[in-house]
Amino acid sequence: MKKFSKLCAVLCAGALALSLSGCGGEQNTTKTSDKKVQIEYWHVAAESFGGATVKELVADFNKKHPNIEVVEKYNPDMYKGLTQNLQAAIASGKNPDVVQMGWSYLNYAAENFKYTDLNSMLAKEVPGDKDFLAKNFLPNVLALAQTDDGKQIGVPYSISVPVLFINPELFAKAGLDPKNPPKTWKELAAAAKQIKEKTGDVGFFMQEYADNWAQQAIIESNGGSMLKKVDGKVKASFATPEAAEAYQLLADMVQNGSGLHATNEEGFQAFLSGKVGMVCTTIGKRANFEKSAKFPVLVARFPIFEGKTLKVPAGGNFLMMFSKDSAKQKAAWEFIKYLESPEAMSKWSTGTGYLPPVKDIEKNSPTFKELVQNNKNVQVALSTMPNLVKWASFPGANGLQAEQMLIDVRDVILSGKDSAKNALTQTEEKINKLL
Repeated sequence: MKKFSKLCAVLCAGALALSLSGCGGEQNTTKTSDKKVQIEYWHVAAESFGGATVKELVADFNKKHPNIEVVEKYNPDMYKGLTQNLQAAIASGKNPDVVQMGWSYLNYAAENFKYTDLNSMLAKEVPGDKDFLAKNFLPNVLALAQTDDGKQIGVPYSISVPVLFINPELFAKAGLDPKNPPKTWKELAAAAKQIKEKTGDVGFFMQEYADNWAQQAIIESNGGSMLKKVDGKVKASFATPEAAEAYQLLADMVQNGSGLHATNEEGFQAFLSGKVGMVCTTIGKRANFEKSAKFPVLVARFPIFEGKTLKVPAGGNFLMMFSKDSAKQKAAWEFIKYLESPEAMSKWSTGTGYLPPVKDIEKNSPTFKELVQNNKNVQVALSTMPNLVKWASFPGANGLQAEQMLIDVRDVILSGKDSAKNALTQTEEKINKLL
């Protein structure tokens, strides 16, 4: 019990290191029946990434709230795809009511969307819940979904960290000790090469979602940085020797055959079928990997660079409301409260791997407490929380375009079309012209 309490305290301490800002959305004002209010819930949970749990939660909520009907909608391409779809929906006046907004798009949402101001809405529509946020979240965690001037644009929902998933059987086949996984990137590269040479299978794959989350982790863990402020303005700053060295390490593994450059579907499936020794991705994939793999999946901490401090961006999302209609606002709030309840949060964490942001989850959810006590993979993820930094968020009207350019350069580097140094330098210059 003491060990568990320490782990949860670590989660909160890690969140304190974050400083995110933002604001967003708009909602159609179609009048709804007094008998049943229908609201839309947009998410990024594919079937292999919590989709089944989303459906379970929505069905349970609808059953318990006969006057509300939640319709869930999956958005491909993770948070970039959802944000693009949201932008188009807002322009047409048909946007959703509750949205999973990725932390990396908080600044973009703040500057480009209108949203339902939660504190104002609660004071007017649901005065009995005006203290809900303060009661259920530590101030530093609640601040993750606040703008620089303190406006609450959303509610923290999912927190994740990048970890190293390992196939212990392939490790043993290659003559490696799965109980002693690579702790540094130098050791990882050597292990990946040994797996390739001894088994013929690929040693390593790093996720390639439509974002730069994992790549930010390796760049900043080597002493680089994604963004910096110059004269009060945010500028890209990833074209440094440290960033180039980190990115080139990934490219070199691909070029010598020990690393894989592929879509997530291809890379993850190869790992689950026993053809890849290590995968670097979000702990949010834990439940799916543990269930789907043909071997007992092990989790190790994100590797470090020798002599450098580990820095991992906080992944996951917060919940934003875009309802203007009073009835829809109340219904959307009821749904958000449900998602943040100990019962629902426990199901979400168990069904995905995400770490819950709410206070006292260990006291209020025996299921989650048991999960942490019995699952070493969850314990590893929690141990990484003190190393959290904010997920870089490009500001301004061109934020989405800047993010896409950085995604595109990943393919250039990993496919060997250009060196990491040249590609990053050229991309930084282009992005700063946009910003």
